[in-house]
Amino acid sequence: MADAPSVPLLAPERAAALAAEFGLKPDEYARVLAILGRAPRLTELGIFSVMWSEHCSYKSSRVWLRQLPTKAPWVIHGPGENAGVIDIGDGLAAIFKMESHNHPSFIEPYQGAATGVGGILRDVFTMGARPVANLNALRFGSPENPRTKRILDGVVRGIGGYGNCVGVPTVGGEVNFHPAYDGNPLVNAMTVGIAPKDRIFLSAAAGIGNPVVYVGSKTGRDGIHGATMASAEFGEDSEEKRPTVQVGDPFSEKLLIEACLELMATDAIVAIQDMGAAGLTSSSVEMAGKGGVGIELDLDAVPQRETGMSAYEMMLSESQERMLIVLRPGAEAQAAAIFEKWELDFAVIGHITDTGRIVVRHKGLVEADIPLAPLESEAPLYHRPTAETPPQPTLDAHAIPDPVGPAEALTRLIGSPDLCSRRWIWDQYDSTVGGQTARRPGAADAAVVRVEGTDRALAITTDCTPRYCQADPEQGGAQAVAEAWRNLTATGALPLAVTDNMNFGNPERPEIMGQFAAAVRGMSAACTALDFPVVSGNVSLYNETRGPDGTARAILPTPAIGGVGVLENLARATGLALPPGHDLVLVGETRGHLGQSLWLREIAGREEGAPPPVDLAAERRNGDFVRARLRAGGVAACHDLSDGGLLVAVAEMALAGNEQANGKPNGKPNGKPPVGVTLDAPPADLPAHAFWFGEDQARYLLAVPDAAPLLEAARAAGIPARRVGRSDTGAGGALVLPDGTAISLATLRERHEGFLPALMAQQ
Repeated sequence: MADAPSVPLLAPERAAALAAEFGLKPDEYARVLAILGRAPRLTELGIFSVMWSEHCSYKSSRVWLRQLPTKAPWVIHGPGENAGVIDIGDGLAAIFKMESHNHPSFIEPYQGAATGVGGILRDVFTMGARPVANLNALRFGSPENPRTKRILDGVVRGIGGYGNCVGVPTVGGEVNFHPAYDGNPLVNAMTVGIAPKDRIFLSAAAGIGNPVVYVGSKTGRDGIHGATMASAEFGEDSEEKRPTVQVGDPFSEKLLIEACLELMATDAIVAIQDMGAAGLTSSSVEMAGKGGVGIELDLDAVPQRETGMSAYEMMLSESQERMLIVLRPGAEAQAAAIFEKWELDFAVIGHITDTGRIVVRHKGLVEADIPLAPLESEAPLYHRPTAETPPQPTLDAHAIPDPVGPAEALTRLIGSPDLCSRRWIWDQYDSTVGGQTARRPGAADAAVVRVEGTDRALAITTDCTPRYCQADPEQGGAQAVAEAWRNLTATGALPLAVTDNMNFGNPERPEIMGQFAAAVRGMSAACTALDFPVVSGNVSLYNETRGPDGTARAILPTPAIGGVGVLENLARATGLALPPGHDLVLVGETRGHLGQSLWLREIAGREEGAPPPVDLAAERRNGDFVRARLRAGGVAACHDLSDGGLLVAVAEMALAGNEQANGKPNGKPNGKPPVGVTLDAPPADLPAHAFWFGEDQARYLLAVPDAAPLLEAARAAGIPARRVGRSDTGAGGALVLPDGTAISLATLRERHEGFLPALMAQQ
């Protein structure tokens, strides 16, 4: 290639200035010069900058992520592919992943969230799966912040607008509010798909001379340097970054899904890759690099929707709904016919070579000629300094006075930002399109989706408690995994695997890198103890905003966990709706831990103390016991205990039971008597508020016709359990405390359902 006509090299001063602008550190740029043995061309510099960005190379996180367990007999493909793949029985595989679109969603909430959904869908169907479920994990700033309402509204509309139009149900997720997210919301999107386990498509290119084809939508100038933008903290000029946000088209995505799945039914595909972050650059570099081959691209053939696009712009564009495919020789006409039928662009834009280089031509000139191996092998890998989070004291519940009493505390908690009903959100999502959703949002601790054509179902959840992670990142990381495991278990599912989304601040600050390292340690311990391996994931760093005074404020450390489990018999799936005439049995030990609890924050006005400790042996023992009881039958409802503790869990089960009995989301009576709960006295050795609102882990609340057999089985298994109340219609639609105080479920429902509509109605 040395004799081929090429564009001029950048002048040294200009190249160094652009390298800094593109986010390359001086030593990283020096490494680029050493690899090339000369000054770079503009497109070459762009390729290095995006491939070595934090977003694409994980240069600060790789050393820690290697600690996570990734293997199990049911894991077919772990981290390294577009998504993780696990065996779910009956010759089928579940393919799933979670990814962030945090920075774009702050700049342009609707498109940022919408294209986040589109991108994660492509990661899943590029491996041969038909997507069957979307979930999301969202974090917003304080409800009092004027930006929060606008961002919340745009993000929810973007998720709903894309998912609803593409025809994949949005079945679950989570939402938190905290001032730490005022300048940097988190939008983590998860997709799960199903494929025959012997028809999984991978991304490693192969076959010298094989054609490289571009399919999908045309390339524009949207999203250029989006990967670089996602690898930097925000400043006050974030609005100026709007051009780095992609624009999505869910109708084109739907066509792309069908066209790709149709082509996958043939033997035409050698390798396939989504054009996600860094677009054509990352897809071509990763495919050829994984295959140990070279690749040549002719950008004159790239379908373009804008005139006069340069090679640099085409290689770095992050326009949506595009895929890169390596075909078998002679399959071009067959593939072209399929994509033309679906009214999508199809173009042969290159071929596989044996050079081990990526060569990019445009208008007869070489725009880039780079050895592929060093793009990965010499990519920066940092062992950044870490500083441990100072330990917080364990709070003594006896020393924390109760200022309001349990009735008032419950009424306030159930309507608080972190515990209020998310109905305003999920009503904007189509949760039943496709006809396989068995448990809609709010009906169970995890979403449940039928595996079509079988008796099986998938249980799916997303979980994390950032305030725990802030106080103790290692315990918080373990708790996020354990809560996902509990939520799957509470439906009766066997938890199988995890995808993660690691959202943290600037890794160049030792205290942030320390949070990351500790969270990974906790996650690793929990995944190992619970046989719950990590099969895919995403890292999002630099989630912080620098204010006018130059001070950077990071988000709470948020290692979001997406969990997937299998129910062998959908008929045994358990929800949380409480029927009348049932005993409520609390499984697991209660010590009344109030540190970092929502009661402490919302009622006592304090955010302090150590989070509840995570006993992984107890998690495993209690969860396995509960799952066995659910599978055996006789348990009418099950709910894990988490935010808000026991009394909140009772209220949520009662509200869900009344909604199910009445058949209406507003709980208005239709002739059936309301279901209430009469509660038993708390143990004498705990303060009442600690018993009712402590957030001890490894606990479940089960509804059974008679507590005695369950209590005896728990005693025989060495598992703490106690009856805490009984549901009946005689309670008059109230929670009746041991002292006779009645808390109206109608009042609780009004508070529970009212927060988000009231927030969004504010002018």
